[in-house]
Amino acid sequence: MTMLHKIRFSIVLLMVMMTQIVSAEEIRLPEMNAFSDQTSVSGLSSGGFMAAQFHVAYSKNLVGAGIVAGGPWNCASTFSFMSPLYNAVTTCMDPCKYTWFICPSLFFPDGSDLVDLAKTSANDALIDDLENLQDDNVYIFSGLNDKTVVTKVVDSTSEFYHLLGLSDDQVFYNKTVDAGHAFITNDADDSECDVTQAPYINNCNIPQAKRMLTHIYGELNEPVAVPQGDLIRFNQREFFESSIAGMDDDAYVYIPQSCRTEQCRVHVALHGCRQGISVINTVYIEQTGYMEVADSNHLIVLYPQVKKSTINPRGCWDFWGYTSNNLPPFNYAHKDAPQMQAINSMVERLTGPVTQTP
Repeated sequence: MTMLHKIRFSIVLLMVMMTQIVSAEEIRLPEMNAFSDQTSVSGLSSGGFMAAQFHVAYSKNLVGAGIVAGGPWNCASTFSFMSPLYNAVTTCMDPCKYTWFICPSLFFPDGSDLVDLAKTSANDALIDDLENLQDDNVYIFSGLNDKTVVTKVVDSTSEFYHLLGLSDDQVFYNKTVDAGHAFITNDADDSECDVTQAPYINNCNIPQAKRMLTHIYGELNEPVAVPQGDLIRFNQREFFESSIAGMDDDAYVYIPQSCRTEQCRVHVALHGCRQGISVINTVYIEQTGYMEVADSNHLIVLYPQVKKSTINPRGCWDFWGYTSNNLPPFNYAHKDAPQMQAINSMVERLTGPVTQTP
C-alpha cells in the first residue's frame, strides 16, 4: 500500500469511527406511550435501597416495588446524631459487625421512626402522598447467608411498609432461603446459592424476577426461553445535569416486539454496587431473568446505570447523600434528588406519547 493509499485509508477509517461515535451519542430513549399508572421498580442491594426510595417518593404513578437485600426508605437517616454515610455503612448494612458480643435491636433501623419521617416529608411535599401506597404490592427478599445487608436490616423494610398500612397479602417477604448477597435465579450457570461473590447473581432454584413481577402485577405468562425483543443502549446523559449525579453516560432499555404495537407497562430494574455496565457490561441486564418475563407479558424494562467515582468507588446508587457531596441538606430520598429525578424522567419518556418513530 502506497503512502497516499495509507493516508486515504486512515481518513476513511477515522470518518467511520466518528460516524459510529456520533450515532451512539444520538441514540435516545424512545417514547413508547406505555401505561403511565402501571410502573413498578426493583433493585438489589444499593439498587434495593434506591427502589424503596423511588417507590415511596414517586408513589403516585407506581404500583409496586421489589426490594432484594435492601433497607427501608431513607434508612440512612435512622440516627440523626450520625451522618447518613455512617448510617449507611453500619445501621443499614450490618450494625453489629464490629460489636462481637452484643447486638441489641436498637442498633437497627426503626421502621416506626422512618414512617414518621416519611409523613413529615409528604406533608412538606418532598415526596408523594403516602396514601398512594395503600393499594401497592411489595416483594422483599433477604438471604439467610447475606452478611452484607443482614436480614434484621431487611426486616425493617417489611416493618416500614406494614406500619404504613399495607397488609400481609400486599407485602411478600421471603427470608427462608440460604442465599448470599445476590439477586437469585434458577440458572445452573450462576454462582452457588449461599456465596457472596461477583457478579452477585446466584442460582437458588428460584426465578426471582418472575416471582417478584408476579407479586407486583398478578398472574403472568411463563417466561420465554430466548427474548426476541430489542435491547437498546441509549444516551442517559440528557436525564441528569451534573457529573455529581454519579450516573453513567449510557443505560439500557428492553422493548418486547409486542410493545411496538400494543400499550405496555414499565418496570425499572436497578443494579447493585459493582454491577453497572462499566464494571460487568450487560451481565446484570441479561442474566437476571427480567427480559424473559417481560417478553411474554407486555413489559418494558428500563435499566438505569450508575458508575464508579472517587466519591462512589463501588458504583452504588445513592442512598446516603454522595450526590450532595455528603453535605447537608440531604435530599437523596426525596423527589428532587438528581438520581431520583433522572429515573423519573426516563419513565416519563417511556410513558409519553409517541412523537417520532422509535
